[in-house]
Amino acid sequence: QVQLVESGGGLVQPGGSLRLTCKTSGFTLSHYAIAWFRQAPGKEREEVSCSGSGDRSRYYSDSVKGRFTISRDNARKTVTLLMNGLKPEDTGVYYCAGEILRDDCSRNAEDYDYWGQGTQVTVSS
Repeated sequence: QVQLVESGGGLVQPGGSLRLTCKTSGFTLSHYAIAWFRQAPGKEREEVSCSGSGDRSRYYSDSVKGRFTISRDNARKTVTLLMNGLKPEDTGVYYCAGEILRDDCSRNAEDYDYWGQGTQVTVSS
């Protein structure tokens, strides 16, 4: 059965760092694009980063570019999101999502086939 499980969220002060991990199972990770979405309080869910299937492309939203880094380990079946220089506006629930055979990363949440349950990230002093 396909599963995606996020971990690594927590409370961090502005300027701090967190590393989120998406552990996957039930499919061949190299065949899937994996995206990170977040949903801030009172806002719609938005894509912040994506790693295309086979790691042929990577995407970062303008709001996180230069601060966040996505990487994957297909052998270990994990995708990580390293978040540096965190800001209060980064607060939200972070989800990983998978889309089969997508090498250029969809920006539309509706295109993704599988989702994790999310992990809370709170940036506050």
